[in-house]
Amino acid sequence: MSPDAWLTLSVLAGATAGLLFTRIAPDMLLTAGLVVLLTAGVVSPTEALAGFSNEGMLTVAVMYVIAAGLRESGALHQLVDHVFGHSKSLPGALTRIMLPVMTMSAFVNNTPVVASFIPAVLDWARKHRFSPSKFMIPLSYAAIFGGTCTLIGTSTNLIINGLLLDTPGQRGLGFFELAWVGVPCAVVGFLYVLIFSGRLLPTRLAPLERLKNAREYTVEMRVEADSPLAGKTVEKAGLRHLPGLFLIEIERRGRLIPAVSPQEVLEAEDHLVFAGITDSVIDLQKIRGLTPATNQIFKLDSPRPNRRFIEAVVSPSSPVAGHNVRESRFRSRYGAVVIAVARGGRRIARKIGDIDIEGGDTLLLETDESFAEQQRNSRDFLLLRPISGAAPPNHRRAFVAWAILVGIVVTAAMGWLEILTATLIGAGAMLVTRCLSVNVARNSIDLQVVVVIAAAIGIGKAMESSGAGVVIAHAFLGLAGDHPWMLLAAVYAVTMLLTEMMSNNATAVLMYPIMLASTAQLGLNLIPFAIAVTMAASACFATPIGYQTNLMVMGPGGYRFADYTRFGLPLNLLLGVTTVLIIPFIWPLT
Repeated sequence: MSPDAWLTLSVLAGATAGLLFTRIAPDMLLTAGLVVLLTAGVVSPTEALAGFSNEGMLTVAVMYVIAAGLRESGALHQLVDHVFGHSKSLPGALTRIMLPVMTMSAFVNNTPVVASFIPAVLDWARKHRFSPSKFMIPLSYAAIFGGTCTLIGTSTNLIINGLLLDTPGQRGLGFFELAWVGVPCAVVGFLYVLIFSGRLLPTRLAPLERLKNAREYTVEMRVEADSPLAGKTVEKAGLRHLPGLFLIEIERRGRLIPAVSPQEVLEAEDHLVFAGITDSVIDLQKIRGLTPATNQIFKLDSPRPNRRFIEAVVSPSSPVAGHNVRESRFRSRYGAVVIAVARGGRRIARKIGDIDIEGGDTLLLETDESFAEQQRNSRDFLLLRPISGAAPPNHRRAFVAWAILVGIVVTAAMGWLEILTATLIGAGAMLVTRCLSVNVARNSIDLQVVVVIAAAIGIGKAMESSGAGVVIAHAFLGLAGDHPWMLLAAVYAVTMLLTEMMSNNATAVLMYPIMLASTAQLGLNLIPFAIAVTMAASACFATPIGYQTNLMVMGPGGYRFADYTRFGLPLNLLLGVTTVLIIPFIWPLT
């Protein structure tokens, strides 16, 4: 091997070891590795920076904006209610999450599917008292499973199909041809996740533990006149499944209903008084058909999607201390509305407007984005804390947000627009239609994921230009000899190994000429080997760096590098055996 190839492999090994055994941020490690290769001249500045202009990386960044538009409009919460349901067990919950994702990923690029589902799954897991770390990796894997079932499931499938069409005497793949092996692999992978996720995936976040000693608010909500909740029982409306939340009473046409039964049927204009922790009170604001009982929220100047929730501790010298919420003229004084009140962990058995505000009370406020800055030095409040990522959803925009997403899917799937072009237009449409604000769009992009993807592509370029990837591939393929089935297994194994270290598309492009030469030398049929490369290039389960959806779920799931290896390596081997056994029976090797 050349010195450049040795250096590239050393940098890759060092970065992998750092990811496995240290807590250094992945973006710092991979960027440092790329800088070493650039400084040594292994890659040119153009090659090193190619990842930052890569279409896949840019699509990931833009899809964060699309996902934020779906979240801010409440569209994802509607999806959660209708698709995810109220499963009590981990296998049942995984089934409800993975099956829709697998189905969508068969026809939609995996990246937007995962980006759209991440916030919904996080909210759903928290609401049902599950750890998100039990769902984020299965979410990414489900997208990978579905992507192997059709020609347009992933960009890798399309790349291999294009290379086949460019090869003299070869045909392309049929739209559903990959399903012969993709569907069985998806079923096997799905069953593996269902059986072993509870044992092998970590429980890093403990939702039940954070309920201890939590601040408890009193909040009053109104069932809107046209609410979809009217006519449903408390149980069916999902109001008993928010952790740390208790429905104290219902006021109905001047009559109080205490000790509310789960079977109590809700009616339009009911006033519901809850006691609960901050997160659950925020969740109430996102339920379609429920609004804060105070009409003051409609008198604020800023549009509701541009507002934020803020916790404020009242100073004893505040002019609102000693007055109840209704009499305090809070909106007129501060341009904010009191949504809920908490007092020293004690439950306040009153409607929100009748609660007397005392010094030391914590108020949950709905206000515009400038409130915290304006009141930062005010003596009226002892402490101000914005609730990160929380904004009242504008459910009237939910249909618009879904229409924009469908437009992206249709135009990209039909080939009318490139996926990046479609997502850029979609992100612009989200902003123009006010499904989200510019500030929310800007803050929604996870820069760490973007940098990791870009740096990984740069290192992949070094693997190609230095010849390190070709050396590894030839060494492994040499072990197969001239036995067709052994060669098929070797092609799959080498591709699977490389795709864990570099992008799946780069792996596919690198492996194709090696596979083409090997099959030509032995007089074998190219199609089954091309399908093996296609399947293996997507079989990135043992590391987070080889597939962008694995990187996208790393932060939300609280994962470490080793979590992917422990859970994904057996899956890699299982799907490898499944693929190698099925292919020769569908496509003859000779």
